[in-house]
This record gives sequence, structure tokens and C-alpha cells, in this order.
Amino acid sequence: MEKIFNGKKAAKLGTEKRPAVVNVQTEERLKEVASIFEENGWKYTIGLEPDKPEDITDLEILLNPPKPKIAEKKVGRNEPCPCGSGKKYKKCCGK
Repeated sequence: MEKIFNGKKAAKLGTEKRPAVVNVQTEERLKEVASIFEENGWKYTIGLEPDKPEDITDLEILLNPPKPKIAEKKVGRNEPCPCGSGKKYKKCCGK
């Protein structure tokens, strides 16, 4: 199935529209994780499932948000070559 862009922005993780969903194995861990969400003011849903492995992926994303990547500037074909030869890039290292 193809995903079609509908023009709507996805809701930010940890908000009313898109609460973070985590699963823990113990009551103690549930309280620990809930306090982290409360401290930061994030909306969340915690499942207590002792027979399943812990899944706190959403919490980890909120605690360590991905940093934007900075693209390196490309050398134009007709610019001087960065190797220092004095030739145009297309005639030197851009072959």
C-alpha cells in the first residue's frame, strides 16, 4: 500500500494527540518511567506487561531527540579544485 501525503503535519510525540506509548514489566519500573514523563510534562500511556520485554523506545526518543544533519557544501564543476592545483574541479578531481 502506498502512503499518500495528506497535507497534515504529524502530531509531536508526547502530546495529547500522540502520547508516548511504553511497556514495562514491573510496578516499580512503571512508577519510575511515569515520574520521568511527569517531570517533562509529556503525555503518555504505560502498559504493565510482566511477560513481555520492556519497550521504552518512545521515552528514549523524547529524552534524546534526533539532531538535524548538516549537509556538506558540494564543490561546483567550474569552481577551483579544493586540492589546490589551481585547475577547475571538473578538469582535476571531478572526473
